[in-house]
Amino acid sequence: MSGKIIIYTDGGARNNPGPAGAGVVILDGGTKIELKKFLGSQTNNWAEYEAVTLALTEAKRLGFAGRVIEVRMDSKLAVEQISGNWKIKEPSLKPQVAKVRALLADFPSYRFVHIPREENMEADALVNEAIDEAQ
Repeated sequence: MSGKIIIYTDGGARNNPGPAGAGVVILDGGTKIELKKFLGSQTNNWAEYEAVTLALTEAKRLGFAGRVIEVRMDSKLAVEQISGNWKIKEPSLKPQVAKVRALLADFPSYRFVHIPREENMEADALVNEAIDEAQ
């Protein structure tokens, strides 16, 4: 039980706002855990945060709280807001950011990394599956 946990997250909404989903891929060495969740009608940005919440909740449930985690996502907005570099202007995102930060309190060593969309295809596919399965 050592080594870094890599987590890919993505959230998306069709028509923004519209039917939304969250996708998560957690990599622990050779183990891969995939999660997806339909979020109802939401915005893209709201869904991005919900994907991080889903990922951190699952990581905590799996006992990864003491491990180093790296969250990779293609939303520069979410990465910069969670990191405290950008202000949160959208009122509906403030509780989402607060929820993520509260979960991060259980993880002493973490970092958020912005990645190109092409490197987040698995999590993106899970978002679309979640939306498709709910409709």
